Amino acid sequence: MTAPNLEAGTATDTIAAISTPPGRGGIGIVRLSGPQAASIAALLVRPHQPLEHAHARLADVIDIREAAGAMEEAPDSEGARARSTSIDEALVTFFAAPNSYTSEDLVEIAAHGSPVVLELLLRRALELGARLAEPGEFTQRAFLAGRLDLTQAEAVRDLIDAQTLTQARQAASQMGGALSRRAVPAKQSLVELIALLEAGIDFAEDDIDVTPQTEIARRIDRITPTLAGLEASFARGRIVHDGLTLAIVGRPNVGKSSLFNRLVERDRAIVTASPGTTRDLVTERISLDGIPIELVDTAGFREGARDLLEEAEQLGIRRSHEALADAALVLVVLDATQPLNDEDQRLFAAVEGRPAIVALNKSDLLTGESEFASASQPALAGLASLATSALTGEGIAALRERILALATGGAAAEPGMLTNLRQHQAVTTALSALADAAKANASGIPHEMILIDLYRGLWALDSLTGQTTSDDILNLIFSTLCIGK
Repeated sequence: MTAPNLEAGTATDTIAAISTPPGRGGIGIVRLSGPQAASIAALLVRPHQPLEHAHARLADVIDIREAAGAMEEAPDSEGARARSTSIDEALVTFFAAPNSYTSEDLVEIAAHGSPVVLELLLRRALELGARLAEPGEFTQRAFLAGRLDLTQAEAVRDLIDAQTLTQARQAASQMGGALSRRAVPAKQSLVELIALLEAGIDFAEDDIDVTPQTEIARRIDRITPTLAGLEASFARGRIVHDGLTLAIVGRPNVGKSSLFNRLVERDRAIVTASPGTTRDLVTERISLDGIPIELVDTAGFREGARDLLEEAEQLGIRRSHEALADAALVLVVLDATQPLNDEDQRLFAAVEGRPAIVALNKSDLLTGESEFASASQPALAGLASLATSALTGEGIAALRERILALATGGAAAEPGMLTNLRQHQAVTTALSALADAAKANASGIPHEMILIDLYRGLWALDSLTGQTTSDDILNLIFSTLCIGK
């Protein structure tokens, strides 16, 4: 992406783009931002009332061909504009700088969603001096102008990409600054500690006492738990943001596809009584408590009879192994009416140490105390198991709950969760820096060296909350320590 010409958050050019998805719709929006946004919009539409900040105005979209002919006679004249015809109606909303999303003059033209009209509006705006916006440039300008921090800018993208209501709620919370607010207390305490040590170094002649080791240790110990709690939120935040994949594996004819259809709540996979019906991977995305999970129905494992299988089924089994290797979670399906065999044991070995659940399917066919259940307990001791029936629906609700618990690791939902690797690395870097500072302090290292670690932690947190400048630290020194009184 080409960086726009921005200086101190103020653009020197005007950008334009269609802000609604491609295709036909009831409404389509063309957005302009920059110093010429209002003047260019005035040549694209004819408002019925003068534009006013944060007020929508009904307007006519000017027929570009007719308008061009009129303007040749008397450019910029009211008569020329009056003679131009309209090809559509639109609602035009003007936001005056700095009270807009980008902190610049911003105009949104909401016309009917005809691609022809929207493309003509955009092309005409470019002819009149606007530049086609780069991907994400409106939000980038908002960030550079200080309207958003990096986590809020990421949340804009996340809200657009949300596939579940939970994802949308989390993104909206992040857009509102939930993550920044959660990190700010720890960052503020870190800035105060840095200011305290800087004061002792830079203003020693003003009788500022050197901060004792115990005080430094106490302050670091007060910051660390807050950041540790934030770091722990990544376990659930990442799953809500990215979702995960669950592979359904097992021998042929144990009911994998039937369980798949039950979880999807429709007949997505073909089910027959003949073994080997599923020859290729079948995938479908579902939502469990707002967490997106991609289910993968696989071909049945029949390793011992590989030489006797058709080529298509062999390829299906090979892909099943690949899906098993790639999945974050595994659902091993067993036939509750059949004893375990070597293939089942190989599956248990393949999922050892991985997040996995065993479904004892066809439980509706069991009567009384089952021989299978008692014989299999030692083999299943290391894996969570539960009885299910794809035919009757028995155990399906419990299976969904078990999958959800396994996916989240028991982590609870909370505001201001870390949702991507960049955010997680920022917090882990800050924690590492604090640990190094605590170690240096305990070893009696000079404060100048301790500050190197503290600043490293501060710069990491800056990527979540915004940059801390040397002026911020100096202002804190003077305001809280009354230097030079």
